[in-house]
Amino acid sequence: MDRIYKNGKIYVEKGYFEEAILISDGIIEAVGTNDDILQSSCDEIIDLKGKTVLPGLNDSHLHISMIGSNMNSCMLTDAKSIDDVIQIGKDYLSKNPDVDVLVGKGWNQDNFVNGEKRLLNKHDLDKISTDVPIVFDRVCIHVTVGNSKALEVLGVTKHTEVDGGKIQLGEDGEPNGIFNENAVRYLQSIIPLKTKEDIEKDFIMAMDYAISVGLTSVQSCDIMNKDYNKVFETIQGIADGGKLKFRYGHQYNFQEIDDFKDYLRTEHLTGRYDEKFYSKGALKLFKDGSLGARTALMQQDYNDVPGERGVEALSDEQLYQLCRLAADKDIRVITHAIGNGAIQSVIDTYEKIMDDGVNTLRHGIVHNQITTRKQLEKIAELKLAVMYQPIFLQSDIPIINDRIGDELAETSYAFNTLYKMGAPVSLSTDSPVEDCNPFENIYLAVNRKRLDGTPEEGYYPEENMSVEDAIDGYTIMSAYNEFKEDFKGRLKPGYVADMIILDRDIFTIDKNDIKNVKVEQTIVDGNIVFQSN
Repeated sequence: MDRIYKNGKIYVEKGYFEEAILISDGIIEAVGTNDDILQSSCDEIIDLKGKTVLPGLNDSHLHISMIGSNMNSCMLTDAKSIDDVIQIGKDYLSKNPDVDVLVGKGWNQDNFVNGEKRLLNKHDLDKISTDVPIVFDRVCIHVTVGNSKALEVLGVTKHTEVDGGKIQLGEDGEPNGIFNENAVRYLQSIIPLKTKEDIEKDFIMAMDYAISVGLTSVQSCDIMNKDYNKVFETIQGIADGGKLKFRYGHQYNFQEIDDFKDYLRTEHLTGRYDEKFYSKGALKLFKDGSLGARTALMQQDYNDVPGERGVEALSDEQLYQLCRLAADKDIRVITHAIGNGAIQSVIDTYEKIMDDGVNTLRHGIVHNQITTRKQLEKIAELKLAVMYQPIFLQSDIPIINDRIGDELAETSYAFNTLYKMGAPVSLSTDSPVEDCNPFENIYLAVNRKRLDGTPEEGYYPEENMSVEDAIDGYTIMSAYNEFKEDFKGRLKPGYVADMIILDRDIFTIDKNDIKNVKVEQTIVDGNIVFQSN
């Protein structure tokens, strides 16, 4: 089917817009003026009435299945105090008395405004129940807390250890219910495994939300536990059944090399990928934790907690062995690294596995938050792909300088600097850590203000990205991460017809209004997959 969209403001590339676009069988045939494009024959002509059209947006790192799982869990994101968390847990349990394990998602002590502003512990959760095991994940998912019943089920004692993680002890020398990094998965192991039906339900619910906010492609880490074969099979089934409404690329996490080798023997060889709609993707690793939980691995002590430098989820040797094996198999690696200690380790490791110092596999760093100027220069020199999350500033602005000090803060969250240095910078949300709404993310990239408009002058405003650069980070640069920049990420002839129609002109509105942009229509492969009311 041939379709023409006319009378629009169609973003082609920086400084270049056109009025009309011709689509044929899911491929862009031409863009140009109304007069030029309307000379072509077509089955349908749609009048955009001046609306702005962007390439479909591509979140370069999130967790689709987890977004859906959160939608079906006890949500704690609105809690403003420990008491709020307790009450939300009690209310959920009263409405769902038959749950085997009470699972909660999204609490953040940095958002507490009443009472103590600290990590939750088992004593807090015991006020909800001591009969039902409780597992409440912090928003970053690098810290999880369990109640006494959960610890009892696991058989945790003060002597229990987890490689690459930590089970914290309280003042009494006993486990206080706080688990971080690899220990998080140990605590989460008491949660009943989801069925394929559960996984599909979560996935489709999240996918429907994602396309409603303008995502036409996602690079998603949904392989994160020992049940990975079931997850692969479920997503393959969604793809085979024609239920994918966006383009999906895997980011599979294997922290243990034996699990990665098992993947290489199985799914890597037998998975059915077309590399257009459903892609094999990249190995995703975790080197450290989060800034909010003080588990990001630093080269120096935390400014506000002398003696604390974070947590190493993988040793340097473990990281190297995984990356070496991946490179030998021509597999791209992306590594979660937030602290400058973790980032330095990842830079050094990638440099060791590159062919003659050239990043041919486009290995990358997810987050890349706390950086020195020297590290930024090295990342740009090596052309390491960086997946940034400007939306993290929403939670982090109030804590950054306290955690790491003013000097290091000046060269951190350096979206604009690294982009201008020529590094392949893409944007993402790490949802459900933050909402996958790309326009809130672009707002933070462009303004470096929290959603409430603070600080008024912006946080280190020299790092503000232009609107065009932020959009390119969400489109052509995200496509570059996947080796797909030759067919998606632009509205140009020969590219796939993935695009979104906006309710206002993101290029000319007050930049503070970007967070309120809404999508009127989402089009994937020439097909309308979302239409607003």
